[in-house]
Amino acid sequence: MSNTYQHLEAVIFDWAGTIVDFGSFAPTQVLLDVFGSVGVPIRLEEARVPMGLAKWDHIQALGRLPGVAARWRDKFGDAMRDADVDRLYRQFMPLQVARVGAYSQLIPGALDAVATLRGRGLKIGSCSGYPRVVMDALLPLAAAAGYTPDHTVATDDLSPGGRPGPWMALANVIELGVRDVRHCVKVDDTVPGIEEGLRAGMWTVGLAASGNAVGLSAAQWQALDDTAREQHRAPAVAELQAAGAHYVIDTVGELPAILDLIEARLQRGEQP
Repeated sequence: MSNTYQHLEAVIFDWAGTIVDFGSFAPTQVLLDVFGSVGVPIRLEEARVPMGLAKWDHIQALGRLPGVAARWRDKFGDAMRDADVDRLYRQFMPLQVARVGAYSQLIPGALDAVATLRGRGLKIGSCSGYPRVVMDALLPLAAAAGYTPDHTVATDDLSPGGRPGPWMALANVIELGVRDVRHCVKVDDTVPGIEEGLRAGMWTVGLAASGNAVGLSAAQWQALDDTAREQHRAPAVAELQAAGAHYVIDTVGELPAILDLIEARLQRGEQP
């Protein structure tokens, strides 16, 4: 690799649990309501298992969890089929669009971190498990709060599909004019999001405290003492590390220091 371009060019952020919606509540709460409306109640911890996938895929994956699958079979006499997923997805979408604003608050430290990155000349990309209709509702709310990425890819913008495939991350690379995928960092709070970045050939940073695996609001997290925080943090860190994340931190506010470490590794000729 030429010495000319051995520096970071872009950071590609996830949305819920990463930049907005501390604890990633918007998707899970709607899923609880949708499954409950057809007489198959699911638990919050079940709704969180497939987080990071496109929402149709998320619903399908939920239907395959052993406990949910058993309840579905008890209710309907058969396993969940694609037509059932379609029906639940049609119920899910308008509710998600209507409620995404209630969970659109920026995660503490996000604006300062993004401002620091822009001050270093980095481009800001983004992608999400949300479909375009949800992103179209969320983007202006985020902009009003001060966050406007240079590019955003929704999970249904591309025909190959969403995570854990690399396509949304690579679409950002193309649109942002990044010269080398190894000069990109993917930041995400879910396993599929980390896998997305790795498959795209990027550095990856997992977020434990603000994300889906811990699943607490900012106020709930702040109210914990150090011992309780570590009890919640440890499984989330282990999950993201097992997925292959190069680094795991609590929230996006800690990202600038991690980028210093990645820059130093690039200068030494290391690759993701």
